[in-house]
Formats: sequence, C-alpha cells, structure tokens
Amino acid sequence: MNFKNKIKITVNGKQMQIFPKYSLKSLITKLNMPINKIAIELNKKIIDKKRISKIQLKKDDKVEIVHFIGGG
Repeated sequence: MNFKNKIKITVNGKQMQIFPKYSLKSLITKLNMPINKIAIELNKKIIDKKRISKIQLKKDDKVEIVHFIGGG
C-alpha cells in the first residue's frame, strides 16, 4: 500500500492514515459502527449524521465517535 498519498487524521485519540477526500461516512463504515447508535464530533463540532456522506476528511482532522450502549 502506498503511504505517500495518505493523510493523517486522529480518531478517538489514535492516529490513522486515510486517502485524501475520504468521506466521514466511509470512515464510519470502515470502523464497522452502527450509524444509529453513535454520535460524531469532527474538530470539536457535533455532526448531523444526515450530512456524513458529504463531509470529506482533511489532514489533521480530529474525529471523536461515541457509541451508545443500552443497559440497565
């Protein structure tokens, strides 16, 4: 895999390398997270999940994903 063309982002505190113009939706899919059970923050701003396919990640973006788990 050619790492020269990749950019670095941070996801939940861990660095990750992705290709430029990678969408937020692609990231969520790659991480295998159920979209209806998560909250997403990009660079300290809450993201409306209806827009995730339109948001392209950029170098040094910081993504925080919170996964909701039911219990009692």
